[in-house]
Amino acid sequence: MSPKRPYVSPLRAEGAARTRELILDRATALFAERGYGRVAVADIASAAGVAPKTVFASVGSKSDILNHIVDQGVTASGYREAMDEILALPTPEAVLAALARGTRMGNESQFRVHEAIRKALPVHEDGEALWERATSAYRDALRAAAGHLHTLDVSPFCPEHETADLLWYWFGPMGWHALVVESGWTWDRAEEFLHRTAVRTLFP
Repeated sequence: MSPKRPYVSPLRAEGAARTRELILDRATALFAERGYGRVAVADIASAAGVAPKTVFASVGSKSDILNHIVDQGVTASGYREAMDEILALPTPEAVLAALARGTRMGNESQFRVHEAIRKALPVHEDGEALWERATSAYRDALRAAAGHLHTLDVSPFCPEHETADLLWYWFGPMGWHALVVESGWTWDRAEEFLHRTAVRTLFP
């Protein structure tokens, strides 16, 4: 006789998932606003309206929470779908316009996540690995875009690896941060400028 499987209530599971989402959302906001080092689990619990033990049971430690935020940010960026479209574009102008728009939308929609990660780097126990996890797929996507540009009839003037470096310099998270956050540009203005700069530099 096989042992009975424990009953799992769908409503309870749904409630637990909502609580987990709420905790991660509030933690992201707090990390982005105050910085990872200035936020305690008790602060996250208070913002989510739950007990600290619920935070630990649902998501884990503060470090675990940040790791979940990184993973969610990578998944939510939609870079895979965007790259499928970009790698099918036939002209440099179209590719660079799509990169400017796609990276702008990703950075704008994931702004809190990026800020939470960026502010955690100086104090995180393994900031270098955290940054690598957060950006490796992003950088790989821009390398793929550079490779595609070099297959077109008119290709960039510089070697492919330098094209990839320049795309990261312009369209990576720090480029957007420098213009929008540090310098106060609008997202529209930054997108227009970065697109124009890329076209004029790579195809003089």
